[in-house]
Amino acid sequence: MASPVIASAKEGKSIYNYDTYTFGYFVKGALAGGICCSITHGGACPIDVVKTRIQLDPVTYNRGLFGGIKQVIATEGSGALWTGVGATAAGYFVQGWFKFGGYEFMKVNLSKSYGDQGTWDNRFMIGTIASAVAEFIADCFLCPLEATRIRQVGDAELAALSLPGAAGAIMAKDGLLNGFYSGFVPILFKQIPYTITKFVVQDAAQEAIYKGLPDRDTLGRGSKLCVSLLSGVIAGVAAAIISHPADTLLSKINKAGAGGEGTMFVRLGRIAGELGFGGLCLTGLPARCVMIGSITAGQFGIFDSLLPAMGVEKFHFHDPAAH
Repeated sequence: MASPVIASAKEGKSIYNYDTYTFGYFVKGALAGGICCSITHGGACPIDVVKTRIQLDPVTYNRGLFGGIKQVIATEGSGALWTGVGATAAGYFVQGWFKFGGYEFMKVNLSKSYGDQGTWDNRFMIGTIASAVAEFIADCFLCPLEATRIRQVGDAELAALSLPGAAGAIMAKDGLLNGFYSGFVPILFKQIPYTITKFVVQDAAQEAIYKGLPDRDTLGRGSKLCVSLLSGVIAGVAAAIISHPADTLLSKINKAGAGGEGTMFVRLGRIAGELGFGGLCLTGLPARCVMIGSITAGQFGIFDSLLPAMGVEKFHFHDPAAH
């Protein structure tokens, strides 16, 4: 496996071995991203079902995460906890493909244009731009599947249908834009800050953790996995808090009739006014912190393990002064 970093900086030569970041690298990054997002979001479906129920009906589901799980099982059976799992797994595979693959593509190419020292000095800005662009593209594909999942969680008739069946019913009743993209603006406001926080905080946390360890290249896969998981938990909790108000709006606006009649922005305004600041920022937040912290740790653990298994090493920012 070719080293992605040249051992020592030579006169006029980059410390990064950009020859290793080929089209194949980005495809493997996209595939690893799709796999890690599909597995983690699919596996967290029961938590997401309860979190969504709390957001859609906080009066009924007012006992927290574990109490909500017991309520769902008692009234609908344990199978209800897996409502929308097909839409979740499919949607987040597509989203993960574009998010992780796009992030790696943008990050590497922006780093090339900034040069070694500029890349190091602007690494968090590069991460911010790369993650925002990648997430915008990913959300164009995710939004219809996320809308279908939310409608299945909140509508027993749709929940009884398959993913294609539920999507077809929504399309027939509400059309393309109202049925699948009424939550596009909330999903952007939710996912773009979430993804920026997720990648930038994870990079910063990983960098801080590695400072207290021996050189990264000398560490075994187990040690690197622990760093990925710990930094992922930190990034996930931060991302959950930042993006939670928009997540609440997204859940609400995809509930049939929420916000009354009018344009998407009018409906969003009504929903936000009804919920108030506390309702937007705090309803369902503990459940979401547990869910997103676990999911993000799992994603980075899987992603950072899959890339070496595929024969490539993930691009990391490096301080030129250390080479």
